[in-house]
Amino acid sequence: MNIHEHQAKELLRRYDLPVPSGCVVFTPDEAAHAARKLGGAAWVVKSQIHAGGRDAGRFVGDESGQGGVRVVTSLDQVQASAAQMLGRTLVTRQTGPAGRAVRRLYIEKACGVERELYLGIRVDHATARVTIVASTEGGMEIGDVAATAPGSLLKVAIDPASGIQPFHARRVVSAFGLAGRQSDAATRFVLSAYRAFTELDASVFEINPLAVTDSGEVMALDARFSFDDRALFRHPDIEAMRDESEEDPAQTEAARHALRHVRLDGSIAAIVNGAGMAMAARDLFRLHGAEPASLIEIGGSATPAHVVAAFRLALADPGVEGILVNLFGGMLRGDVVAQGVVAAVRELDITVPLVVRLEGTHADLGKRILRDAGLPIASASHLDDAAAKLVAAVRAMKKKGDR
Repeated sequence: MNIHEHQAKELLRRYDLPVPSGCVVFTPDEAAHAARKLGGAAWVVKSQIHAGGRDAGRFVGDESGQGGVRVVTSLDQVQASAAQMLGRTLVTRQTGPAGRAVRRLYIEKACGVERELYLGIRVDHATARVTIVASTEGGMEIGDVAATAPGSLLKVAIDPASGIQPFHARRVVSAFGLAGRQSDAATRFVLSAYRAFTELDASVFEINPLAVTDSGEVMALDARFSFDDRALFRHPDIEAMRDESEEDPAQTEAARHALRHVRLDGSIAAIVNGAGMAMAARDLFRLHGAEPASLIEIGGSATPAHVVAAFRLALADPGVEGILVNLFGGMLRGDVVAQGVVAAVRELDITVPLVVRLEGTHADLGKRILRDAGLPIASASHLDDAAAKLVAAVRAMKKKGDR
């Protein structure tokens, strides 16, 4: 789950991490009022969407060339910028050409910046460790930094047995080239940032830029958090920050039913109970000349209702021409899956070809339930058989429709 910048900074404040003063607003009048309340001689008007590159982004239909982050020096400019940004679609490198509608802004008190740095913390799946990523090239996309200035990137993997230690932070601060009071402040920042990452069950945390101000402070000018969905039950306050308007409706629906959904560009949906099962189904579709439209994982403790929800999610894509159910029962029982498949076919009026492959716990009972239902459900003995049957059925239906 992602959250907005202003929400990320709210979390940073809980960990005593310095951020500029700011207010979230939803109208131009609120923007002007917020700037007046914050005081100062300059403000930053920031579009709030779940995407990076906002400053370099462009609004659809706006010929001014101004981006989604603007520094202004009067209350009138704050109000005018807010009016120009709210309700408009902002296109950045991360949104794709469709862009995202700007529904809220963050008004922040501007500060003088001496240096811009980059600090990120993420789970490195290659090392299975939380890893701190640092660079002196702040303000740039980290992918661009890796491509154009790889020598500026420092990665510090944290052993989970020891957790972060002061020497880890000092190594990062040394790479930043900071000394004296700034070094002490940056060391505290890195240690607190790691604590925030681990205690909040984050999967990605970025400060870009991490600024050294002209007054010598070390401060987060921007912040991004992504959280592990599977740990949100421990953080209801963070889950309450979810902005469904920023999410793919299919992903929102999947999360509502504890499903995992990956949308692709093909024509066949696969309902599975593991990432390996999904990858195998995808590969076999391609082997038989088809492409997957979506991969939907129901997990190991699904109920018939979860199975019905997975079918509903698959059928929400108008490009789906066939559905494969590929499930191996361990904790997941085949009879439970079969009950869900039968309920889905009866409730959802499924007209596309459907092939089910069940193995594992109570698979024989599940196959009997499917067989006795008297519904148009094809069964398969193994995955390759299932993929071949489904692709052939989809082709036959398309050929029939072309006559």
